[in-house]
Amino acid sequence: MVRAFEAPATPFGPGHRGADLAAPAGTPVLASADATVHYAGAVAARTLVSLRHPAGLSTTYEPITPTVTAGHRVRRGDVIGHLQPGHCPTPCLHWGARRATTYLNPLHLLTTGKVRLLPLPPTTTQPRDG
Repeated sequence: MVRAFEAPATPFGPGHRGADLAAPAGTPVLASADATVHYAGAVAARTLVSLRHPAGLSTTYEPITPTVTAGHRVRRGDVIGHLQPGHCPTPCLHWGARRATTYLNPLHLLTTGKVRLLPLPPTTTQPRDG
């Protein structure tokens, strides 16, 4: 990770609304979950893909050269584009997530967040000599 998510204190306040993940230019960028492509193209000086997932979740991936178009259905793991240089000093993917108008840490999408503790096997005590 090049730069972590930093939630803004207010909707228009400073922060880092995603996570920057280092990878070589040309690396395939994969959809994080099943979705419909909302947008694929240029915004200002960057090219990105925006996906709409169920339950109001959206994810964005930039800067990438899209291999998908708006309206295209994708499944988790499908290639949606290839990483371009330009976002970080070394190539990196800016991955963002939002539910309605609230920015989320996209790395939290990689796990359920539920911790499960397993019991330890029973211990046996060995008699000591001496």
